[in-house]
Amino acid sequence: MDSIGNVLKQLGGSRIHQRTEDLKAKILNEPDVRQLRLRHPELTEQELIRNMSRLYEYMKEKRHCAECPGLDKCPNDFQGHYTKLSVDEVGGQLRIRDHKTPCNLQLAHERDKLISSRIRSFYVDERALIEGYDEVEIMLKDPARSPAVNRIFRYINETKAAGLPTKGLYLEGPFGTGKTFLMCYLLHELAKEGHSGVIVYMPDFVEDVKSMIQDGDRLRDTVEMMKETDLLIFDDIGAENMGPWVRDHVLGSILNHRMNRKPTFYTSNYSLSALEKHLSFTNKDGEEAYKGERLMNRVSPFVEVVRVLGENKRG
Repeated sequence: MDSIGNVLKQLGGSRIHQRTEDLKAKILNEPDVRQLRLRHPELTEQELIRNMSRLYEYMKEKRHCAECPGLDKCPNDFQGHYTKLSVDEVGGQLRIRDHKTPCNLQLAHERDKLISSRIRSFYVDERALIEGYDEVEIMLKDPARSPAVNRIFRYINETKAAGLPTKGLYLEGPFGTGKTFLMCYLLHELAKEGHSGVIVYMPDFVEDVKSMIQDGDRLRDTVEMMKETDLLIFDDIGAENMGPWVRDHVLGSILNHRMNRKPTFYTSNYSLSALEKHLSFTNKDGEEAYKGERLMNRVSPFVEVVRVLGENKRG
């Protein structure tokens, strides 16, 4: 960006003196500069002139902010920041200081980055995390889906008021009714409160676990993360093709650790009873009803079932 020196150099020759005086008068009559002088009448003309470049930079950045083109296109030297002026006393003399201060857009960007750092997503479409707010607003206007939305709102507000409960939610309903969007919304809202969260798309996770068996460290770290995160969401449980080892030693281990400690959430096209039947059967061992029942004893008592109804919006 042009400095005051560059501006004056471009004028050339005999016009420099007059333009210097005009620019000085314009800067000194800037409302915020005048306020600075009113707050500190002891500021000398010499000190103001000595800091003319600093005052010019302040005036230029203020103009940019008034015509803000957005954070990505911010023309200020320190993107997303503007200059604030203050007066300090150094060695018995007043000195004008400038401070680079983040604007509201920059602060919002930093908050979003902090919130995002608390959320881990495994195989879930990023659009669900990004578009959750808009989708929830649409769902709230749909009579078939609004009861589920309001239950999510209550859960968020109750958690904000009383802290993290040990019981989660089980969103059950047909395809395309917005269950994943609701869970992403809940995750994002509670991340604002400082809670960490993980959302896992079950069909892809189960397939990936099979490859992780050859990488013990990666599998151990992934399982440990899911055990310890504040909020854990298993998205589309029941759609996976789960083997007995994954069911009993991975999913079972995670749920056994979390029950009565931290809430686990689920989205599914299955009811709890239908999910139990699904988890009782594996391609390798066929039907093992007691193992499905054993796993569901770590699910059913620790969730509230919420029906998510409505039309399939994917169609």
